[in-house]
Amino acid sequence: MTWFILISLLSIGLILVVAEVLFVPGTTLVGILGALVTIAGVYYAFISLEKNIAYAVTAGALTVNLAALVYGLRSGVWNKFALKNSMQSRAFDNRLDGLYVQMEGVATSDIKPIGKAEFADKIYEVKSDAGFIRVGTKVWISKLENNTITVKV
Repeated sequence: MTWFILISLLSIGLILVVAEVLFVPGTTLVGILGALVTIAGVYYAFISLEKNIAYAVTAGALTVNLAALVYGLRSGVWNKFALKNSMQSRAFDNRLDGLYVQMEGVATSDIKPIGKAEFADKIYEVKSDAGFIRVGTKVWISKLENNTITVKV
């Protein structure tokens, strides 16, 4: 019965450590629980078996748990959770298509210094290089750069 309890504790501890490394890495709760169960198994070996056998059980448990940890780290399981690509797109990349410098439009809101203007039946957010421009005023595009439309009166 002593060996059954000892093997059960050590096996459960090993299973929890392997589960931490392979299936739920980073949570540490499962790994800590596995380490505690393994320590309980080693403690049980020392209180119920001879010291030489208990030391052998301790060495075996440490070797098997360390081997499981090394295997888990070398198996590439962390690559499943690592970010490998990044977003290459940007917002409003084609926002300025169809617009050109000196294109005429109408301010659809007060531009002070940022507001809205209509060019070719589309409304755009614009920036004034001359300060305040009233709604309904004719404006011309003076600069197009970095997705910014700069207008003048």
